[in-house]
Amino acid sequence: MARTTPRPPPTITHTLQPLGRHCPLCGATMWAAYHNYRTITTLEDVVHLTLQIRRCLNRACPHFRRPYRPEAEGRLALPGHEFGLDVIAWVGTLRYAQHRSLPEIHQHLCHRGVTVAPRTVTPLLERSDALLTLSLTDTTRLQRITQTRGRVILALDGLQPDVGHEVLWVLRDCLSGEILLARSLLSATQEDLAVLLQAVRQTVQVPIVGIVSDGQLSIRGAVAAVFPEVPHQLCHFHYLREAAKPIYEADRHAKKELKKRVRGVRPIERRLEGRNGPEAEVVRGYCAAVRSALTDDGRPPLDASGLQLHDRLSAITASLERVEKRGPCPGN
Repeated sequence: MARTTPRPPPTITHTLQPLGRHCPLCGATMWAAYHNYRTITTLEDVVHLTLQIRRCLNRACPHFRRPYRPEAEGRLALPGHEFGLDVIAWVGTLRYAQHRSLPEIHQHLCHRGVTVAPRTVTPLLERSDALLTLSLTDTTRLQRITQTRGRVILALDGLQPDVGHEVLWVLRDCLSGEILLARSLLSATQEDLAVLLQAVRQTVQVPIVGIVSDGQLSIRGAVAAVFPEVPHQLCHFHYLREAAKPIYEADRHAKKELKKRVRGVRPIERRLEGRNGPEAEVVRGYCAAVRSALTDDGRPPLDASGLQLHDRLSAITASLERVEKRGPCPGN
């Protein structure tokens, strides 16, 4: 369903690259071919992604020029979806664990800061239902998906939309982007997760050549128990996000405090209405510079907007001090 309201602006940006630089089929070097851009609304942020797409350029390879997208993209959202997997999991929790109506679910999402139309709640609930009904009993589907590429790079992600609720565990193939298994669990012990991994291993009829996850100890233990011979890659995106979070929060707080100290721009602009001349134009320029600094959110978390605001306000202050030392404009 097409969006009829403006998309909210991004609050955080990430650049993602495929973990592998060699074709998983022929081993040839994959070159960066182009970039895709995507915005995803999660429970915490509106995330703008810059996605590096690689291609195998070995003409003899069956995957010649086939695009390979970053594996970490699938941690956030399903292919082609605007809302994150955590939003989908939260909608399912509200419906089936808390027995909320669709209007109530919409109110809860809005309370969490998720900009969503009331009519979008139903498709989100349908997607939640579809995820939870995915079953390894459909072996034909799994074999068709995985045999196309001849191998699987398995990603394991746990999505807990709120503390105290079930965790939606999603197992997906990074190469095809397809969900292989989704299941809600009350606990996430090593034994619980090992059962999920064993189920996938017994059904998929192609080699599982790699596993991607975060560094949770129970995941590490389950992977080591079920796939001791398979390389286990800890997701770079997870580490970057967690490492940047304290800095991002501190910077956002600093920017908020700085904004409190910058007041009175609008009254100055009102006093300038109808006035011309060099001095009025200079003052208007300073007002515009302050407004621009206040509204520039930068590209968090790598570009700290709070620090940028401090630097720009400091530059404006220094410029005003130089003007004050020179004195008023001639003729004023």
